[in-house]
Amino acid sequence: MTTTEQDVPGADLETVAPAAGVAVDYAEILKRIPHRYPFLLIDRGENWVKNKSMTGIKNVTFNEPFFTGHFPENPVMPGVLLIEAMGQTGAVLMSKSLDVEVEGKTIFFMSVDGVRFRSPVRPGDVVRMPVEVVRHRGDVFKFRGEAYVGDKIVCEAEFAAMVVESPK
Repeated sequence: MTTTEQDVPGADLETVAPAAGVAVDYAEILKRIPHRYPFLLIDRGENWVKNKSMTGIKNVTFNEPFFTGHFPENPVMPGVLLIEAMGQTGAVLMSKSLDVEVEGKTIFFMSVDGVRFRSPVRPGDVVRMPVEVVRHRGDVFKFRGEAYVGDKIVCEAEFAAMVVESPK
């Protein structure tokens, strides 16, 4: 069971344990980041804790457009899309933590480091992506993310992102 902001009267969410974090539904994800099909790569968030962490969830289906070419006989989710999904998880975590006015702003990658791919992700897998804030200053966050299918780690990376004004 997840805790919502209303469930912890008078408590600062920064003091709530990560296991008691807030759920982030699909509608809020659509509000927080500009990505849309076919490039929206997270379906929901779990255990959001302000300025600390969130777990993104991606349900991988055979209907994903990248499977038609990667690879038809042996479908595998491209590794760069796993990194993007972790990045989108971090962007939602950032946006919700900063309570960014999303109109006219976008969150962009600044760097990606230490990427390791451990195992392929295939149709039918549910990817769980815990992302934690390593540090942040103002509108710049550095994250550490991992991606799991079941208990098996499939990808890990460190990455940074910042809020940028959209061109007019």
